[in-house]
Amino acid sequence: MFAPRLLDFQKTKYARFMNHRVPAHKRYQPTEYEHAANCATHAFWIIPSILGSSNLYFLSDDDWETISAWIYGLGLCGLFVVSTVFHTISWKKSHLRMVEHCLHMFDRMVIYFFIAASYAPWLNLRELGPWASHMRWLVWIMASVGTIYVFFFHERYKLVELLCYIVMGFFPALVILSMMGKLRPGMTCLKRQ
Repeated sequence: MFAPRLLDFQKTKYARFMNHRVPAHKRYQPTEYEHAANCATHAFWIIPSILGSSNLYFLSDDDWETISAWIYGLGLCGLFVVSTVFHTISWKKSHLRMVEHCLHMFDRMVIYFFIAASYAPWLNLRELGPWASHMRWLVWIMASVGTIYVFFFHERYKLVELLCYIVMGFFPALVILSMMGKLRPGMTCLKRQ
């Protein structure tokens, strides 16, 4: 009885910060405060992501490290730039509905490519076993399938979209299972301590 009352933000002084829940087939419309927070938090990370990506590039020792730095850097910077542009347009230029809709789709699509890009250094630069070479390509295929899904079913099946993000986020980590022979010495050292 106490928990539902505690979690009902609409009955608190903070209600102005959050809208009511929307139906499954509709897009959430943020409040003015949420728009400002979205723009500020995404824009804040553009410069650090560019600087960090440049640092990765300059610290690269070989071609694979350089390629991985570029892939990760472009994914990270692209995520923040696209998200900032989308949130700014949807907040300040809401009369541009078609542009806003396209940017919203692009914002969702770039998340798939960022997930793939974030796995690139790990899958390219480590000796991870036989599954890693297949996973390098599979993660980009999953990003492409996610992009196609967003293009055709944007905002229709939100649970499916969430599941796609979760599967794509965790599936490449299964490469660890192919490393078990390599992990055992390290795991036994951990047990002894």
